[in-house]
Amino acid sequence: MNDQDELARRIAKLLDESADGIGQAQRERLIAARKLALSKHHETPSPAPAWVPAWAGNVSRFTERRVLGIQYLIPIAALVLGLSGVAYMHSTPTPDIADIDAGLLTDELPINAYLDQGFDSWLKRSSR
Repeated sequence: MNDQDELARRIAKLLDESADGIGQAQRERLIAARKLALSKHHETPSPAPAWVPAWAGNVSRFTERRVLGIQYLIPIAALVLGLSGVAYMHSTPTPDIADIDAGLLTDELPINAYLDQGFDSWLKRSSR
């Protein structure tokens, strides 16, 4: 026997003991509330109307799910926006590494100047 079973038995015992102190009017109200809750529980909700395109009629009969419902619209929109962003990022021309290296090697400034610690501060002062 685990702890949850023991706890459930103690709770049931306490509830049974406290049920003896309930008056007749309170019992009738509790019975009515229980019947109402059970009647609402057994009711099957009707499916919500959804927009289904004409070509999806046969598919929706087999799957019994809404096709192109709102639960699919947001992820599809995010996917389209993400793919368009990736396509845009790859369509902008960026200089190749070889072009950058060729520009550095053909420049008049020696490569050691780029490695110098003071070069960055010199660039900041000269840009003013």
